[in-house]
Amino acid sequence: MKWNERLQAIIDYVEQHLQRTQEKIDMAEIQRMAGCSGSFFQKVFSYTTGISFAEYLRFRKMTLAGYDLQSSDIKIIDLSYKYGYDSPTSFTRAFQQFHGVSPKEARTSGSSLRVFPKMRLLSQQQYVWEIRRMPAMRLVGKSITITSDDEQNVTKIPGFWNACQRDGSFSKMIAMDQRNPKGLFGLFESCGEGSKEGQYSIMTVSECEIPSDFVAKILPESTWAVFDCRGSVPAAIQQGWRYLEQEWVVKYPFRHESLPEIEWYSDGNPYADDYLSQIWIPIIEEE
Repeated sequence: MKWNERLQAIIDYVEQHLQRTQEKIDMAEIQRMAGCSGSFFQKVFSYTTGISFAEYLRFRKMTLAGYDLQSSDIKIIDLSYKYGYDSPTSFTRAFQQFHGVSPKEARTSGSSLRVFPKMRLLSQQQYVWEIRRMPAMRLVGKSITITSDDEQNVTKIPGFWNACQRDGSFSKMIAMDQRNPKGLFGLFESCGEGSKEGQYSIMTVSECEIPSDFVAKILPESTWAVFDCRGSVPAAIQQGWRYLEQEWVVKYPFRHESLPEIEWYSDGNPYADDYLSQIWIPIIEEE
């Protein structure tokens, strides 16, 4: 299940408990649904939505409490316990901070209350992404040296793909591909801290004997943030990188693992509107 799907299921769970069953939110159940530790889930939630999970719960509780006050005669003490507050005083403080008026004032004619709607991540997400733990992989293929000059690499990397197609390397890699699902990898690897040079490789997963003009790399079992890019290449993958530079890097919630950043190109028509490519960012999954 993708991360935005998991988070939407958790949001639906929260709404079910707040609005229908009126039961306490069980963090152990949320961790089970998320498939990770509570701290890691909260980090992902904050990155994806722009607010913390605690803030989302509080905002939704105060929104629903405002509805209750203006549509029923429920007592404030009962309302505070309904939404999990230990006392009417703490509830009143949270309510006033959110709405700008006290619960008592909220019942007067003409009071304007703030609304924080239920999140709908599936319709808001521009890019589908997930955290994926991958087994160790042996990659084989060809490599070139690149520099930190982005403008140069915009032409050099596509030129490298074209050269691999012309000299038969591309066909060799496709024939050697043993991964399911099948596809080719583009790897960006730095030559070291402070260096302006790096390596770009085109490779496939294979345990076959390496041709004389190929090289091999072993990627250990590791965790990746995987972003789906839909559309023809190279436009879709380039737009994906722009999205990561503008959004992901700004709010970067994870430490970067010392592994290559990866592009993955699925087996299919790369010019189709629904063609799937992916960007893999290596991360350190903290408990």
